Amino acid sequence: MNLDTSLIYHLNPEKAADVYQKTGANYESVVVEPTLRAAIRESTASHTANALYTGEREMVAKQIYDQLTSQLNQRGLLVENVLLRDIQLPGTLKASIEAKQQAEQEALAMSFRLQKEKQEAERKRIEAAGIRDFQQIVAQGISSQLLEWKGIEATETLAKSPNSKVVVIGNTKNGLPLILGQ
Repeated sequence: MNLDTSLIYHLNPEKAADVYQKTGANYESVVVEPTLRAAIRESTASHTANALYTGEREMVAKQIYDQLTSQLNQRGLLVENVLLRDIQLPGTLKASIEAKQQAEQEALAMSFRLQKEKQEAERKRIEAAGIRDFQQIVAQGISSQLLEWKGIEATETLAKSPNSKVVVIGNTKNGLPLILGQ
């Protein structure tokens, strides 16, 4: 794996003379680079490649920053920031991580659809219960006399209508006329 990292630091002005006397002008290659490499190796070794490629990237950068701060501050160097700019994983590993993330997204989408369908089923159960209750209440208020009265009213309305029709008065069990349209 390749990790492109930037370290932003500067000499502590109070210890600059001490750094030049003890380490020399090439303090960057003598102290900074080896310490940075060691901190990167230590921090990345304790995490999976998936962690570096996804959300834990900032946590890794913080670990590197903390380790560098503690080591370089003692040597007269002040660490400002550690930036993990680019992480290049081997192609097969990168593809498997992306496939896993895709599968996780699909699983979340399926879970959402299932939850939505369960809510829809519950809504339909509630609607059906409401219709059942309505029908029970209405059925209690409907009597054969009421239905007969409504039939008479409908017959009168049809008889007054200007459309042509045939009304046959029959002898059905409720005595209502049988109306046939043209």
